[in-house]
Amino acid sequence: MAEKKSKGEKVVLAYSGGLDTSVILPWLKETYGYEVVAFAAELGQGDELVGIKKKALATGAVKCIVKDLRKELVEDYIWPMLKSGAIYEHEYLLGTSIARPLIAKHQVEIAHAEGATAVAHGATGKGNDQVRFELTFMALDPSLKIVAPWKDTNFTLTSREAAIDYAKQRKIPVDQTKKKIYSRDRNLWHISHEGADLENPWNEPKDKLFVISNPISKTPDKADYVEIGFKEGIPVKLNGKKISGVKMIEELNRIGGKHGVGQTDIVENRLVGMKSRGVYETPGGTILVAAHRGLESLTLERETMHYKQQVALKYAEMVYYGQWFCPLREAIDAFVDVTQRNVTGTVRMKLFKGRCSIAGVKSPNSLYQMDLASFTMGAEYNSADATGFIRLFGLPMRVANQIERNKKK
Repeated sequence: MAEKKSKGEKVVLAYSGGLDTSVILPWLKETYGYEVVAFAAELGQGDELVGIKKKALATGAVKCIVKDLRKELVEDYIWPMLKSGAIYEHEYLLGTSIARPLIAKHQVEIAHAEGATAVAHGATGKGNDQVRFELTFMALDPSLKIVAPWKDTNFTLTSREAAIDYAKQRKIPVDQTKKKIYSRDRNLWHISHEGADLENPWNEPKDKLFVISNPISKTPDKADYVEIGFKEGIPVKLNGKKISGVKMIEELNRIGGKHGVGQTDIVENRLVGMKSRGVYETPGGTILVAAHRGLESLTLERETMHYKQQVALKYAEMVYYGQWFCPLREAIDAFVDVTQRNVTGTVRMKLFKGRCSIAGVKSPNSLYQMDLASFTMGAEYNSADATGFIRLFGLPMRVANQIERNKKK
């Protein structure tokens, strides 16, 4: 709970201009007398930031700072995550999770620059984002006061309906209505949808839900192909041309979205202990993850690949849990970077009716040798060697089962 003697103190609020932060901004000022510095991060959320400075100042902010963080998001957060292979619970590509530490990091930097004593966020007490924001605040400056209105006993706007009424009373413009009440988070990597009819997992997502991709029923009847060039695990070329990471994802979002690629409907396990249902659109990310995995299949030897799969599970948990600024994550990155030294090459992807599949892969560092893999026996592989190998490999099984047979005699 925030302290009541906050008049004249500055707080840096992570401000999206969405329903929650639109009402939290004036609430912080009215309830505690904070001078609110609104911080909006440009992360590729389309036109959501249009007019955001004017809105923030009109609703009580003493200042509104907007930073374009798309390049930093891609190069310092998404690319390391892509190289790691991190996917949470088989399907979630961590679009919201990976962006929160970046936003919180810049909040801390702004707090230092503006002489603020506190940082604030609009995440609820039920979700994962509260953890992601607050762990970052704690890691980067534990002296800053953390203001989390949803966990404050004085905060009564604990339903979207109540927040909409509050906004209406104060003439604060918000996009949500009581009929259009999905909770969405969008950035360059994805867009998420939660709430309303999606809270019942028996309900199929409606076609009109999707924002950056076509419903499958409206995708083209002809496939498209894209070629992605990687250098040491990082995507650097699209269809043979060098391209920035931001432009790469934007273009793959466009073409992947056209084919309905990357639509995921999952019930996931939140860190706070409950299950939640979300629908995600990650067209470009889905293409890149599949392409990267395809190139690794050609360039990583077996033991490294299998161990890396185990590491990827831990990496995904750490991103999901908000543990980005953690020594273990940095250590895993060092391991991953070694594994990516030979992950250079080109992958051709086929996009059709919601699927992206590998249509071809090549690398100058390929470990795949056609003469070894061929069914035609040659001098490179002596089949007789396999007899002794199998006998030794199977020795523990043979001994264990012999004991069981003897017990039955």
